[in-house]
Amino acid sequence: MNPVEDYFAQSNENSGSPLLYNPPSPQNSPGSESSTNAKLDHMNRASDLLMAVSIGADLNKKKIIEQAVEAMEELFKLAIMGEPLWQHNGNGGMETLNGFQYLREFGSFDATMEQIMRMVEVGESQCFLSYDCNCNFDQDVPSSFSKLNFEPLNIETSRETAFVEMNPMNIVQLLMDTKQWGTTFYSIVSRTTLLGVILENVDGSYNGVLQVMSAEFHQCTPLIPARQSYFARYCKKHTNGTWGVVDVSLENLFPYPQVQFRRRPSGCVIQEVGNRGSKVTWIEHVEVDNKSLHPLFRPIGSSGFAFSAKRWIATINRHCQWLTTSMARTAPTTDGVLIPQEGRGSLLKLAEKMTKNFFNNINSCSENVWSGLPQNFAAQDVRLRYGNILKVLGKPSGNIVIFTTSIQIPVPMEVLFDFLRHERTRNRWDSLSNQRHVRELVYVSNGENPGNRVSIMQVNSSPNKIEILYLQESYTDETGSYIVYAPMDIMAMSKILNGGNPKFVSILPSGFSIMSDKAPGQGDGAVGSILTLAFQSVDRLSNKEYMPPSTLKIIDAILSTTVASIKDAMLFGIR
Repeated sequence: MNPVEDYFAQSNENSGSPLLYNPPSPQNSPGSESSTNAKLDHMNRASDLLMAVSIGADLNKKKIIEQAVEAMEELFKLAIMGEPLWQHNGNGGMETLNGFQYLREFGSFDATMEQIMRMVEVGESQCFLSYDCNCNFDQDVPSSFSKLNFEPLNIETSRETAFVEMNPMNIVQLLMDTKQWGTTFYSIVSRTTLLGVILENVDGSYNGVLQVMSAEFHQCTPLIPARQSYFARYCKKHTNGTWGVVDVSLENLFPYPQVQFRRRPSGCVIQEVGNRGSKVTWIEHVEVDNKSLHPLFRPIGSSGFAFSAKRWIATINRHCQWLTTSMARTAPTTDGVLIPQEGRGSLLKLAEKMTKNFFNNINSCSENVWSGLPQNFAAQDVRLRYGNILKVLGKPSGNIVIFTTSIQIPVPMEVLFDFLRHERTRNRWDSLSNQRHVRELVYVSNGENPGNRVSIMQVNSSPNKIEILYLQESYTDETGSYIVYAPMDIMAMSKILNGGNPKFVSILPSGFSIMSDKAPGQGDGAVGSILTLAFQSVDRLSNKEYMPPSTLKIIDAILSTTVASIKDAMLFGIR
């Protein structure tokens, strides 16, 4: 067994065993001062907002109510208006706001603003201007513009309308219940907190409810900074039975230095469609500081596609598909065998737990403190951190080490997704499956796309010897893809398939997240992929203060070898 296989073997020994307890995350590692400060800043900001609402409560509540009502009015106008306010970005691109038309509808003009608009209309460089004359320029601009006081914030806007197989009341509850909201949108939202309720509805519904919340929004990589937001969320039912749920940031009411993210009126308008579901129009309208974006993610990040309305709609539709799958009575295996109802339910819950852990583990929220490898290692742009200490009955305890990197590959997202998820090609990139036979033993489909499924992968070194079982979930839509897997021992998997409780099974997810390298309709040329690789293992040699050189070398070897194998397969046609 080589050092890489031996390193992962420590995780395989523990995977699927009963977990004794799940302690809190270790303290911040050396070199993480900036992340620590960000976390403290996040906590202090929440305290500031609570204090601001508490002191002179009546006056401040009145301001929040007025802002929320105005935001709801704007949301409904944005939802129903068409061109020229909204425009499509190229073939298949997002629906985005025309900045100047937005100013005409919702802003105020003076002579300077009219002069700028005339300059743009005759061919000068165009930018998206906010109603308070703040903007960000991605192109060179006339020198006369420099007299204006611009904030260094990009403005991102998008709108998406789609049918959702859920009735309006259930969607409203999902959005207004903070716990449900964070659970449903775990691939986007982390650290949700309900800070207070400004308005309540006495009849128990969410009509007219106004609450103050905080949240962090993330992508599935530490290389895209999380977006911290403190906002009011207001829910209103209108006379025609249409619901609106709108968010609006509170920084305009409670100024705070170094604001890096604001939510302008954003949210969704929900209309009932017969008895089957709802027509949902989702709007994202935010200001964000993108200076910290990694160069690899700059095109997709600065376009607004990474946090677009299209992604929110795709996520809620994925949730509906998951509910449908969970309620189905039967599911076939590759040989047509049926999984018992109880076992299928336990398998899906364990897969959900695994995938949520994966997204929580590798994002850039303030709870996750990342550091890098020294420069003399082969793997580039590596981030690593410690997770929870793992203690398993009958096994020595160890620190969980999480390490990740991202690379660009010039193939479409769907090609890369199919290669990484499929059992026939797994032994081309997975060191533990090299030269071994991989078989998909069991699967549960999730939706119409055959690639969206929960699977049990069986790895054999010989026809009669099972070496590894993997639990795997794969999912793709137009906004991104992921393949998440974790090794399981045979006894634990047997218990799950017989309806065992997944809560008592420890699991260490690794996997891949895939994004397009640019937004649909953005620029010329073929669209490639950005692949984020993330691995997790128990390391008994390291602690939160020290990671030995041998562990760093193994991490470097795992990432470098896996990246090289995937690139070779994609670039030289080994698929």
